[in-house]
Amino acid sequence: MSQHPARILAVSALAALAGLSLTAPIAHAAPADPVQQRLDALVGESAFPGALAAVVGRDGRSRTYTAGVADLKTRAKMPENGRVRIASNTKMFTAVVALQLAGEGKLDLDAPIEKYLPKVVRGKGVDGRKITTRQLLRHTSGLRDYDDLLAGDFTTMLERHVEPRDLVDAALAHRDSPAKGWSYSNTNYVLAGLIIQKVSGRPVGEEITRRVIKPLELRDTYWPGVGERAIRGPHPKGYLALKPGDPYRDVTAMDPSMAWAAGALVATPKDLNTFMTALVGGKLLKPAQFKEMTTTVAAPQFDMVGGARYGLGVATFKLSCGGFAWSHGGTAPGYATGNGVTRDGRAATVAVTALPNELPAVKNLEAALDTALCA
Repeated sequence: MSQHPARILAVSALAALAGLSLTAPIAHAAPADPVQQRLDALVGESAFPGALAAVVGRDGRSRTYTAGVADLKTRAKMPENGRVRIASNTKMFTAVVALQLAGEGKLDLDAPIEKYLPKVVRGKGVDGRKITTRQLLRHTSGLRDYDDLLAGDFTTMLERHVEPRDLVDAALAHRDSPAKGWSYSNTNYVLAGLIIQKVSGRPVGEEITRRVIKPLELRDTYWPGVGERAIRGPHPKGYLALKPGDPYRDVTAMDPSMAWAAGALVATPKDLNTFMTALVGGKLLKPAQFKEMTTTVAAPQFDMVGGARYGLGVATFKLSCGGFAWSHGGTAPGYATGNGVTRDGRAATVAVTALPNELPAVKNLEAALDTALCA
């Protein structure tokens, strides 16, 4: 439930009539919940239409929070644990499936991707014969992102269906040189999705559902069907303002094909917490594959609370209360999600219903996640 300060009990004439002593101790307001305060600030200070969160505390209890509204026109109440587009958090699911296949001996993380996708990756300075699946999952392949596909009016892409090969081809059409070192690229995970399909013989969304969503009973998490634009079940609307001061546009309905294995999933904060807790708890990967996943490299470009490092589909960031959390995070038109889980069982997911387009808004979202894990 959303947390609110308790009301102060007033001593009044009515109390006297009810037989209460005027000298009885007056109840004081409970301290404001710091997580609720952070969510309220996301709406009040950063002007997000709405925010929602789910937190598993040190005591093991799960709590949900909301702030703002679900619909700017109707002012409808924000649904607790509503469904949102979790965007790049999908990469964790894709990486888990790839690592499961590796654990089954069906996928060699260090073999050239040419083995699975012959002649697919050919571009300026990039060659599938010199790139491995491990490099895709870790974002060290050198492949550029397919952002050029979104050139022009970005919002027109919300209505357009694209195939995974369209996204790869857009990335390979980049005229500049390959990226050096660690460089975040959605192209890596589109290719990882294609490799999963080649190895398993089944659609990547089906494999994610069969191997992760169903075993963990993530009832509010799903892979959208081909051409499916609406969000199923209770959800807040998602909004987009391309720059500060622009009016919000409702972009809840969109074709998620432009994200595919890099970011197509829909889920709730509670389900993301369940997934990440199961992942860190060893319920999804064998020890050898979990070790592979959590072997990290410095990821200075990854905008986290601090000290970010990246493994195979997961990242770490430092907590203000000490230690670190495993995480990923994601942004899609209409939604931004931050999440994390610690080895001692704390977990938190915070989502807002618009993309942050100013640095203070990004910092407020990061601070809300840190507070949720440290409070």
